[in-house]
Amino acid sequence: MAFVEPVELAGYGVALTPLALAHEASLRAAAADGELWNLRVTSVPEPENTRQYIEDALAMRAAGNRFAFAVLDQAGGKVIGCSSYHDILPAVKRVEIGYTWYAKSVQRSHVNTACKLLLMTHAFETLGCHVVGWRTDNFNFASQAAIERLGARKDGVIRGHALRRDGTIRDTVMYSLRAGEWPEVKAQLLYLLHKPR
Repeated sequence: MAFVEPVELAGYGVALTPLALAHEASLRAAAADGELWNLRVTSVPEPENTRQYIEDALAMRAAGNRFAFAVLDQAGGKVIGCSSYHDILPAVKRVEIGYTWYAKSVQRSHVNTACKLLLMTHAFETLGCHVVGWRTDNFNFASQAAIERLGARKDGVIRGHALRRDGTIRDTVMYSLRAGEWPEVKAQLLYLLHKPR
């Protein structure tokens, strides 16, 4: 039995469903909303590479180190992005949340907060994780701000850690949240989702 089993998560206007080949066309359309593949600090697939992106995610799921979700608008069922558990470490009950991107039209809305609330709730309250982590490019300032808004703490920077899509080498900023910090963070995220906009 895998540490992360297939599951559907829904609430707060979004739904997360296990990523499948059937999502290819709709995932391509979501990425085209803003031509997100042109951003050098993200992992968004180019249109012609969408199928390979999904196949790679499914291979990583089979290997037990990534579980990818398609992110949908809960009301209309339209695919608006993707997010994953990755670097899954069952022995220490740790997962990271990443490979996250959203169509430009839903960025800076409730979507990221809602998705992360669903993923963290499942990680801490169902999987029993001790730690949830995040990592991002040192030049992806929007991602760093979004992670910090979630209540995660910066652990540090791994220098010369990974290749970007353009072949340059990135430094990776690492964040985490421990189980003992989760109740307060959850309360804050619920407040943010329910406060008048």
